[in-house]
Amino acid sequence: MIALFGCEESQECTKAFRERGIEAYSNDLEECSGGHPEWHLKMDVFEALAEINPDLFVCFPPCTDLAVSGAKHFAWKRANGQQQRSIDFFLQFTKRKGMWAIENPIGIMSTIYRKPNQIIQPWQFGHGEVKSTCLWLNDLPLLQPTNIVSGRYPKVWKMGPSANRAKLRSKTYPGIALAMAEQWGNNDYLRQVA
Repeated sequence: MIALFGCEESQECTKAFRERGIEAYSNDLEECSGGHPEWHLKMDVFEALAEINPDLFVCFPPCTDLAVSGAKHFAWKRANGQQQRSIDFFLQFTKRKGMWAIENPIGIMSTIYRKPNQIIQPWQFGHGEVKSTCLWLNDLPLLQPTNIVSGRYPKVWKMGPSANRAKLRSKTYPGIALAMAEQWGNNDYLRQVA
């Protein structure tokens, strides 16, 4: 199996899959922050898809123009075309065949594209936080919770302003990355749920 994680500079998923012996690559226009530039394709995501032709593709498209948390700016983003460009970018990934997942917070894509297959929370995967995260899936099973914890608090949502706030808020939780690797990177598991 070859896995590609589009718009993933953190390399959380890439590292989790690599730890399980799966050839995995992160991809973003930015340098990676996960410590493994040898696994990072710093290029346009569509170029990366053509170069790698992965068996599994998971994408984390930018949510700035799509998430309901920024709804107060939607009129301005619609007027200048910014929101439509983000919608078009997201929808490009839905045209792929095979196993893919698209991750984004609760936002307008539930109406424009379709409702997500599931909404997950960090607290279902070992992190005591609240952050509703939508997953649109194709040829993949629902991600099963692995470690339900208490102490649930919307820490990321309440994060104060800073220069790197958007990047920090968009990081993938290691527990979620691990669950993806254990479940979606496991051919035996995929056969059982098929």
